[in-house]
Amino acid sequence: MAVGFLGPPLQDFGAVPLRLLGWPPQNPQTRGFVPGGVFLPPCRGGTRPALGAAGGLAGARQRPWGRARTFWGRSITFWGRASTRGAVPGVAADPGVPAPPRPTFTAWCNSHLRKAGTQIENIDEDFRDGLKLMLLLEVISGERLPKPERGKMRVHKINNVNKALDFIASKGVKLVSIGAEEIVDGNAKMTLGMIWTIILRFAIQDISVEETSAKEGLLLWCQRKTAPYKNVNVQNFHISWKDGLAFNALIHRHRPELIEYDKLRKDDPVTNLNNAFEVAEKYLDIPKMLDAEDIVGTLRPDEKAIMTYVSCFYHAFSGAQKAETAANRICKVLAVNQENEHLMEDYEKLASDLLEWIRRTIPWLEDRSPQKTIQEMQQKLEDFRDYRRVHKPPKVQEKCQLEINFNTLQTKLRLSNRPAFMPSEGRMVADINNGWQHLEQAEKGYEEWLLNEIRRLERLDHLAEKFRQKASIHEAWTEGKEAMLKQKDYESATLSDIKALIRKHEAFESDLAAHQDRVEQIAAIAQELNELDYYDSPSVNARCQKICDQWDVLGSLTHSRREALEKTEKQLETIDELHLEYAKRAAPFNNWMESAMEDLQDMFIVHTIEEIEGLIAAHDQFKSTLPDADKEREAILGIQREAQRIADFNSIKLGGNNPYTSVTPQIINSKWERVQQLVPKRDHALLDEQSKQQSNEHLRRQFASQANIVGPWIQTKMEEIGRISIEMNGTLEDQLNHLKQYEQSIVDYKPNIDLLEQQHQLIQEALIFDNKHTNYTMEHIRVGWEQLLTTIARTINEVENQILTRDAKGISQEQMQEFRASFNHFDKDHGGALGPEEFKACLISLGYDVENDRQKRTGSTDADDFRALLISAGCSLVTLSALFSLLFPPPPVPFWSSSHRCEPPGLGEGAGGHKETPPEPKTGAGLSLQPGDSVVGGGGAP
Repeated sequence: MAVGFLGPPLQDFGAVPLRLLGWPPQNPQTRGFVPGGVFLPPCRGGTRPALGAAGGLAGARQRPWGRARTFWGRSITFWGRASTRGAVPGVAADPGVPAPPRPTFTAWCNSHLRKAGTQIENIDEDFRDGLKLMLLLEVISGERLPKPERGKMRVHKINNVNKALDFIASKGVKLVSIGAEEIVDGNAKMTLGMIWTIILRFAIQDISVEETSAKEGLLLWCQRKTAPYKNVNVQNFHISWKDGLAFNALIHRHRPELIEYDKLRKDDPVTNLNNAFEVAEKYLDIPKMLDAEDIVGTLRPDEKAIMTYVSCFYHAFSGAQKAETAANRICKVLAVNQENEHLMEDYEKLASDLLEWIRRTIPWLEDRSPQKTIQEMQQKLEDFRDYRRVHKPPKVQEKCQLEINFNTLQTKLRLSNRPAFMPSEGRMVADINNGWQHLEQAEKGYEEWLLNEIRRLERLDHLAEKFRQKASIHEAWTEGKEAMLKQKDYESATLSDIKALIRKHEAFESDLAAHQDRVEQIAAIAQELNELDYYDSPSVNARCQKICDQWDVLGSLTHSRREALEKTEKQLETIDELHLEYAKRAAPFNNWMESAMEDLQDMFIVHTIEEIEGLIAAHDQFKSTLPDADKEREAILGIQREAQRIADFNSIKLGGNNPYTSVTPQIINSKWERVQQLVPKRDHALLDEQSKQQSNEHLRRQFASQANIVGPWIQTKMEEIGRISIEMNGTLEDQLNHLKQYEQSIVDYKPNIDLLEQQHQLIQEALIFDNKHTNYTMEHIRVGWEQLLTTIARTINEVENQILTRDAKGISQEQMQEFRASFNHFDKDHGGALGPEEFKACLISLGYDVENDRQKRTGSTDADDFRALLISAGCSLVTLSALFSLLFPPPPVPFWSSSHRCEPPGLGEGAGGHKETPPEPKTGAGLSLQPGDSVVGGGGAP
């Protein structure tokens, strides 16, 4: 459905729609409809119908629509002729349409008029005389208007209003269709239009952000200030401000202490708006120009009212910012002046302190008082270095800082158009530089003097130290030398010691001659120190004189000692020859005695009577040499006595030890006495061992006689059992009875074995390990006896098994003998069992066919087939009983292998008493061979 519009569309932000002037009320959502559903189409010919009281077309009266008239204060447009009628008769106000901005404009005017001590109540009436209008313009412009006329007549009022309108026009605002008469007549629409023009010119026109227009600049300013806040998105001057958060955000951005923004809720716009209005009025001196309920109750709040109120925030905050900027500038100027004054004071103080320090330091550097010791001069040098390292660097820094501060101060004063700074007399930079130059010169001269003086003292100290070193070395060398030369150690020395002392003395004489140069150098250095006026020359001279006196004493003592050593050497040479002869004879004799003692104490171990008799014979031979040994001992001791006699005659103190041997006469006598004591002990030990070996020999012979009987008896019985098992005659029962009787005879021989065990026990207790009288040991007898018992038991068991097999199979006695004869024939080693080859030959001899088809074709027989046969039966060797079981096996009982020997069940039960469980048969029905059968090949199980 087409929708009609009332008149042309709204223009720029300066356009004042008719609904602002009260005509006609219109729903912004229908744009052509009024309450009651009446549609107002566009009128032709410049006329439009009027609405009646019931909302219908009144038609009785028409008002010319006319052309749009425009006056430019900033693009301000009034549509239609000015009329005192602001509403359509009979039509109720639309709650969705915003009320005219009369309260807002009134509050805005009062916010400025109160500065002049007045206000307005009715914007239509209070500006009619032009007085308050002129006062308002003076306040907001800050300029004086022409003197108003005080008359009460209409002409006076018109003149005053014209003065106000002329002032507005002088500010570049073109007023169209607004005349003084209409203002004086109280035309509300014209009055509101005029106020809006004033607001645009003096409150909004000067707002410009980044070269934008007034409205756009104010909108951009709002957007920037509210951008960081949540739930705030300013895009216009109507619905973007409806929830009140934008007003609060503006206040919080500039005065955060006034608003607790985080506690505001978007769903409570009335509270938000009232909070912003109250805070602005109370703390920012912005009067309440809007009503929270009107803004919330209107779908689209009035844009000009919002702009007017927001512009107050802009001027309030921008004014505060300008004031703060001006204050900052003043503070900055004051701070610069204070800083300059502070720099001046600092310069004066630093300059005074630095000059005072230079004044105190120069005399110290010019002091050239010499010192006696290098330590004192080094302390001066260390003080100077400490001055260079610790005291001067801060002053250098102060001097640099002083120059920097002076230059900085002069630059700041020049930039601020202030006169240059002139320090007080004597504190100019040139004065400081002159003082510093004087300081540097004094410092350089002091350093050169210090170094030269130190070099001089170092030379003296070097000579003194050299003197002390040489003197100390000489004194250390001479220490103990007098005592050494005076000692009489040669009186108790041996010849070798004397020769060593003489060689040592010769070396000392060489060393003494070498030290002659050092003594001369010491004297020369002392003389030089005296010439250079060394401060400690007296002590140097005293020490040098002491060294020279001591040197003369050492020379005299050296000569005397050499004569004494040479005399003693001749006296000791004779004694030394006797000592040498003593050593040559004492050493062999001492070795003979030590060997004799070792032999006499030797722990002999013998096992036979012959060995002990040999030891006794050797001992008797040793005893026969003792008289000659005693004579040699006396001769050796005589040599020692002769040497002692000569030493006593010449008053020579012998050291007591022979230099050529450690064997003393006391050692010889002691060892000789020890030999005399060990000889009878050895006699008793040999006799005791001889008696023991005779007893052991008796035990050996006794055991050997019994073992030589039992051993052959066991061997004979073993051979007889083997022969019986092969050459058995008669029936199996006769053979069994014969074997049991034979077994009983073996058992009856057991006491002889026990007797042999007893004799063997005695031999073990006597620790006899060999017996040459017999080849039989007790271990051989025991093994033979056990084998004998096992063999007879196994043989009896085989005969019993043969009887069982015979009875079970009905084999005749002749067949049994034939099988046994064949088995014994092929049992070459008489081991009682046949291998695969022997088993094969035995079967052939008994008339069994052992060849298969392949063997018949090739003429060869493979012994592995018999091994396979035995392995399949669980055997590797076949006994006689197993042969019977293989040839005549009982159907339900498989043959059984023990140690890879095929034997019938029950084998070993008689011998060991333990019956093993036979394995499961490896074939289904056992093995049964008949004469003429083939036992190898054929593809079936044997």
